[in-house]
Amino acid sequence: MSALAPTLQAFFTDRLIRQRQASPHTVAAYRDTLRLLVRFVAERRRIEPSKLDIGDLDAELVSAFLDHREHGRGNSARTRNARLAAIRSLFRYAALRHPEHAAVIERVLAIPPKR
Repeated sequence: MSALAPTLQAFFTDRLIRQRQASPHTVAAYRDTLRLLVRFVAERRRIEPSKLDIGDLDAELVSAFLDHREHGRGNSARTRNARLAAIRSLFRYAALRHPEHAAVIERVLAIPPKR
């Protein structure tokens, strides 16, 4: 079983809702971003979304996703940075639970925001 699915579920139920008491709008925005990311990575890797692992979401694909949303879909740099914030939040959460993916997580967290 991959570590991604239970980590995503715990991120939303434990981290965002219980610990951070995030607003429904924040939860929905993070959900939409992560759903788009998972779908994008699954298509690129040709893997079913349920079989994706944290290691499949490497910095190269996350950057490609952000560029695709910004240039291919017409999102602004501000929207790109909001999506990056959601992704970083997930990866900071995952870093505590999956140190075996520390290298991948570190590279994703190093992706700079656009100015």
